[in-house]
Amino acid sequence: MVQLVIASGKGGTGKTMLAANIAYCLSQTVETTLADCDVEEPNVHLFLPSEYDESPVCVANPVVDRDACTLCGQCADFCRYGALVVMQDRVFFNPSLCHSCGGCMLVCPEHAISETPRKIGTIEVRKPSSSLKIVTGRLNEGEVAVPAIISAVKNSVGKDENVIIDGPPGTACPVIETLHGADVCILVTEPTPFGLHDLAIAADVAEQLGVPACVVINKSDGRDEDIVAFCDQRKLPLLLRIPYSREWARVQGEGDLIVRHSLEWQDTFSRLFEEACNCRRAAE
Repeated sequence: MVQLVIASGKGGTGKTMLAANIAYCLSQTVETTLADCDVEEPNVHLFLPSEYDESPVCVANPVVDRDACTLCGQCADFCRYGALVVMQDRVFFNPSLCHSCGGCMLVCPEHAISETPRKIGTIEVRKPSSSLKIVTGRLNEGEVAVPAIISAVKNSVGKDENVIIDGPPGTACPVIETLHGADVCILVTEPTPFGLHDLAIAADVAEQLGVPACVVINKSDGRDEDIVAFCDQRKLPLLLRIPYSREWARVQGEGDLIVRHSLEWQDTFSRLFEEACNCRRAAE
């Protein structure tokens, strides 16, 4: 089993395109799971639509027994996120600030706090073919606990198949949660100053987490010297350049996959997975 994360440092670079095409190619020969960890705007399933089963994702929130509570304030003092505030006649709870650590329940001397589950999102599981499974995390509107949904997606992935993960944009907590425990990651970038800036930050994050990284340039115009120089400097393998193509943009805009239209690119994306696995082996 290999867990490969596709990350970029910013949105719109081509992560979902790359993840969906690689997973589709792999599934032609081996059991493959495609996991969508861009849980605020999941869209990988749009390339491979099918019926799905849905299950809730819940977090534990505190409930204060007002008859038992003495308003001593120890729960609010403990909560470093300010989710609990002791007022004159009750304890006010803000669920958007709660990290579900359970500490307030432990420190309450009156045992007046219990926990109740609160739904913050869903996990959708699709089987567009006998050898391809898609696991999609979806955060409810207004919720902020993105890492909790990403963790649920990763826990829903099987342990015996290759897993391709479409990561969230940026380099904040959601990306760190996605990269944690991954075998290798592909950083997708564009040959622009902004692309290089975000690539540098994403490479730093992967390095700090100890995840071997390699690079793919998307929408290449042939003038990739700055990206190539950066990869050389950081010793990041540059595995592939995908040229800018109006035809491929049209195919993707219609919700289709490049590999369904080109045998050459089927071979290219299949080799890309193997080369990413080689990067992992070289780092061991």
